[in-house]
Amino acid sequence: MKLSNELILGSGSPRRKQLLQDAGFKFQVKTIPFDEVFPNELEPENVAEFLAIRKNREQRKNIADQIVLTADTVVIHKNKILGKPNSSKEAIQTIKSLSGDIHEVITGVCISTRQKLISFSSGTEVKLKKLSSEEIEFYVTNFQPMDKAGSYAIQEWIGLIGVEWIKGAYYNVVGLPIAEVYEILLKEFR
Repeated sequence: MKLSNELILGSGSPRRKQLLQDAGFKFQVKTIPFDEVFPNELEPENVAEFLAIRKNREQRKNIADQIVLTADTVVIHKNKILGKPNSSKEAIQTIKSLSGDIHEVITGVCISTRQKLISFSSGTEVKLKKLSSEEIEFYVTNFQPMDKAGSYAIQEWIGLIGVEWIKGAYYNVVGLPIAEVYEILLKEFR
């Protein structure tokens, strides 16, 4: 898909890269170190968009006329943000807490040029079945949950056997609400 300027994906996520490629966009990946901190008083459902905007503004400092797309995904369970795990033990604990319950996955997106900034967030509810300790340990041992919000990826084994239902966009849970991103890029940045 042809846009008005070159598209820069400000994310190292292989999932976001694949989704943009599959949607037909040509782009470059440019990542910068970024500390994902946010104000404590910020409501959990607003954190992903807040971080996506901050990432975008940081990226913009080093980019001229290109279109910059940044995103951040958070998992919210019982009004608490579950980030990326720091250890296998933490990943196991996180998945145990999600097991048999409903959580929300929110991805915040920010797309900008020097003249324009558009941001939004997309939420999807996910219900995991009650997973056994053996299933959880199998997943954490055989897959790489360390770079994933909520310690899991819906497109991997745990999503195949463990998701009872979702309410909202599947690809939002993967890491980018690609249908919305596609529409905004074509409507606002062509």
